Amino acid sequence: MTPAPDYWTPDLLDDPDSELSSDQCVIKKQVFFVRGLIEIPVIDTGEVFTWGVWVSLSEKNFIRASQLWNVSGRESEPPYFGWLSTELPLYSPTTIELKTNLHTRPVGERPAVELEPTAHPLAVEQRNGITHARVQEIAETLLHPGQSPQ
Repeated sequence: MTPAPDYWTPDLLDDPDSELSSDQCVIKKQVFFVRGLIEIPVIDTGEVFTWGVWVSLSEKNFIRASQLWNVSGRESEPPYFGWLSTELPLYSPTTIELKTNLHTRPVGERPAVELEPTAHPLAVEQRNGITHARVQEIAETLLHPGQSPQ
């Protein structure tokens, strides 16, 4: 799980109009993000592979999501449109700016990120699932960057 959206830079830590928490991020009171989960079914296992990502929301939707952050029943909210704001290094083309819908879940659970059903490899994997071998490939690539999977 990435600690911040790709648009966050270390100098923003000293900016009074910017804030980064484990769940939300604001940059210069102009750009708004929420952390969520892209869940990909692992074929024939009943398990789910999860990417922790950041999604940018409009100011209006960010304020609404923030107002309901600790409110029971928030999962009945309609999804919020957003843009994926995390680069996942195993995918080409880039995952930045893929269209998403952010689905709020019960209090204490990270929102689910649903990708627009395009031909992008990440969106295809979310729709169709991945094999256990693909999960292993992802893990090896992330744990041993620069080495090709065996």
